[in-house]
Amino acid sequence: MPVPGPTLCTVTHGPSSQSIRPRFVVWKHSEEPDYADLAKPGGRSALVLGDARAVMAALPPGCVQTVVTSPPYWSLRDYGTEGQLGLEDSVYEFIDALADVFEQARRVLRDDGTLWLNIGDSYTSGGRTWRAPDKKNRARAMSVRPPTPDGLKPKDLIGVPWRLAFALQERGWYLRSDIIWNKPNCQPESVTDRPTRSHEYVFLFSRSERYKYDVQAVQGPNERRLRTVWDLKTQAYPEANGHFATFPPALVDPCVRIATDPGDLVLDPFAGSGTTSLSAGKLGRRFAGIELHSDYLEMARNRLLRSGFAESTEDGAADGNRAAYG
Repeated sequence: MPVPGPTLCTVTHGPSSQSIRPRFVVWKHSEEPDYADLAKPGGRSALVLGDARAVMAALPPGCVQTVVTSPPYWSLRDYGTEGQLGLEDSVYEFIDALADVFEQARRVLRDDGTLWLNIGDSYTSGGRTWRAPDKKNRARAMSVRPPTPDGLKPKDLIGVPWRLAFALQERGWYLRSDIIWNKPNCQPESVTDRPTRSHEYVFLFSRSERYKYDVQAVQGPNERRLRTVWDLKTQAYPEANGHFATFPPALVDPCVRIATDPGDLVLDPFAGSGTTSLSAGKLGRRFAGIELHSDYLEMARNRLLRSGFAESTEDGAADGNRAAYG
């Protein structure tokens, strides 16, 4: 008889903050941005259209309590946007580019801040320069694919998550934990010479040796300490149009609860459909979501509005930014 895997049992302490949903603004990154309001206690929440590297470089240092994000995976998706990550000719270039992004994330974190990084793996293309469409996942089709990286062979599992984890460790991050996100409802695969992949990694990094971590905020079954294998089903989001990198709110919520207090600022430099912003806001935290693709930013905005969040139009800023990308 199979042994059931660990599920997450969330335990909250103190007054509930789930009904306090921060108002948010929508900004487009400019050459002379002013994000000072994000650093103020009780300041705004925001969705920002722009390149994560440029936007974070303009954020005030030490304004973010935690980063929860899932960056683009290498060689798995063409977003059709200039400046996108994930289609570099070499996986090593991809790792370096992501490490540069998280250098900026480290700069804007508080000294006791953390980074929760979800990243999936991929296989070498075997010399194929394209990927066929999939009925269950239209976004899988690609007209271009990077070549097999130097030092690897056709059909090799690349090991992107650990390559990135070690690269960040070398740049000064404290690598504190590797969490297995086990997907009971993972997508089937047609391969017949290896097991079907049903997990991804979530790495916990800290900026400093000591950092905010509320060990009582989330517990596992039978009120035990949280374990490193999380059984969480993937959750479809129809508007994402086959975007297979969408991670569920249930994956984000524990990270936010453990690493922040109500009112703290949670950053996602690859906001996508807005899951981190949504989860943080529902838990009474402020959020800053950065997204390069205008369609995804609009998707995140609409998702927040449908979930009961209010968009601020003070000084006409939100209207003007929306006109700039909509």
